[in-house]
Amino acid sequence: MRNYDLEFLKHFSMVIGFLVLVTLGLIGTATWLHGARPVEEDPARVAQIAARLEPAGAVYAGETGAAALAAAQEAARAAAASQVAYGGSTDGAMIFANLCGACHQSGAGGAPKLEKAAWSARIAQGEETLIRHAIEGFQGAAGIMPPRGGNPALSDEQVAATVRWMLENLK
Repeated sequence: MRNYDLEFLKHFSMVIGFLVLVTLGLIGTATWLHGARPVEEDPARVAQIAARLEPAGAVYAGETGAAALAAAQEAARAAAASQVAYGGSTDGAMIFANLCGACHQSGAGGAPKLEKAAWSARIAQGEETLIRHAIEGFQGAAGIMPPRGGNPALSDEQVAATVRWMLENLK
């Protein structure tokens, strides 16, 4: 007596095994062919991916971090210095009109207007102190003076010339 079901299962298993071997052979061949093909990458796409993966910020911790932060600030300052504002002009009137006047004419942010009464206490500190505060920035009780008037591309000479012009033109 023959068991036809058992024979069918044997043949079916052999067919399935053969198909699995063919599939594995095709996968292996495709992998080998794909690995042999040179990949051309679009430079614009590579730049786009690099920009997306760039960190959003940095963390500075401890003395090593403070040194890294100082180096980053110095690099930013050097980059800004390489692009001097207003063509390097030391015309205090022009710099005041284009930058400083926005706050010092309206008194925005607690900035003293060009009036002797508003500047008397500041003038008593000395011109060099005023120039240093204008270059480095200063936060007083009345308001805040951003470093270099908010334009990091101003040189020290430009800031000093503008402060001197302001002192000469107090009303």
